[in-house]
Amino acid sequence: MSQAPSVFQRAPLPPATRESEPRHAQTLTATAPRPAPGTSAAGAAAPAPAAAKKRDPYFDNVKYLAIVLVAVAHAWEPVMDGSRATRALYMIVYMFHMPAFILISGYFSRSFDMTAPKVKRLLTSVVVPYLVFETAYSLFKRYADDSPDMAISLVDPFFLTWFLIALFIWRVTTPIWQAIRHPLPVALAIAMLASVSPDIGDDLDLQRVLQFLPFFVLGLLMKPEHFQLVRRREVRLLSLPLFAGALLFAYWAAPRMQLGWFYRANSAQEMGAPWWSGAVMTLAMFGCALVLTVGFLAWVPGRERWFTVLGAGTICGYLLHGFLIKGAEYAGLFDHYTWLSDPLGLVVVSLVAAVAVTLMCAPLVGRALKWATEPEMNWAFRKVSARR
Repeated sequence: MSQAPSVFQRAPLPPATRESEPRHAQTLTATAPRPAPGTSAAGAAAPAPAAAKKRDPYFDNVKYLAIVLVAVAHAWEPVMDGSRATRALYMIVYMFHMPAFILISGYFSRSFDMTAPKVKRLLTSVVVPYLVFETAYSLFKRYADDSPDMAISLVDPFFLTWFLIALFIWRVTTPIWQAIRHPLPVALAIAMLASVSPDIGDDLDLQRVLQFLPFFVLGLLMKPEHFQLVRRREVRLLSLPLFAGALLFAYWAAPRMQLGWFYRANSAQEMGAPWWSGAVMTLAMFGCALVLTVGFLAWVPGRERWFTVLGAGTICGYLLHGFLIKGAEYAGLFDHYTWLSDPLGLVVVSLVAAVAVTLMCAPLVGRALKWATEPEMNWAFRKVSARR
């Protein structure tokens, strides 16, 4: 999925070692006395050079594990019919995997403003991938699924590309959420109104944009100490009975509850439910998703693991795994091999999806796709002159 601008940037080098520093600025004049070692020119002790900040492995672990859950859940969709247990697991995963991803995206969008460098990064890392992959998925369906009438529509996101357009809208509105006094209640009110508004339509997948909005706003409000609280041992222990209870409830609700409530792509009326149920379900789903997200975040390891490096490449894993899922669907793989719906088949499908998305997150894939996921495009932007 698209990555927010990282807050773990390399600290600036000391002035005397910057490559952009004019040479004459690095040379002492003959009349200026050299400061004593370990002191500044004013005689005070010189501060030690700031150590370069590294990426926090915890957040890379969160992103990798979340994208694995996204891929596995997508792989379950064509084969879970007839299996109440799989449907229950699917409901549990769908309850929190995208909310967790969106919350982290909001957390890393806290520093976003409308300055030229950040707008440029927003365009190159979110808008350009959306345009490329929205076109690619539409063409893939047209030819792989023998659908010559499949149109390329940049305003009606296809399959998983909705997240990119949503991220663009959420991030552009970040200054608004940081300016108002009670952003989360306002975001929840907007989500509730969207859930009872069938006239919103499919353009830009605004139903999902608005109904998932509270998780992004919550991420904007998060601070490092909040994640430290989430990762306490007490929270991990409490999450065990929480997930057990959620699984039992999901098993009971599996044959009774529409999956559309988890997708947040339609209003209550469009799902044949009373209009008022949209507002009620929005609040209920937000609370359940938040609790399960906390449980998930509590168990993510904070130290480096073999998969930590893959967290930086989740945008590739997110955008590429859809071709695998849709390709198998277009080829009739799930219809031909009916044993994939059996318990052993579900295990095979899960492992294939997990391994595939892991490979797609590899640094080599990221470098190969950088032209589409994070192009430089200096030719498209004006040079911003430095203020004097």
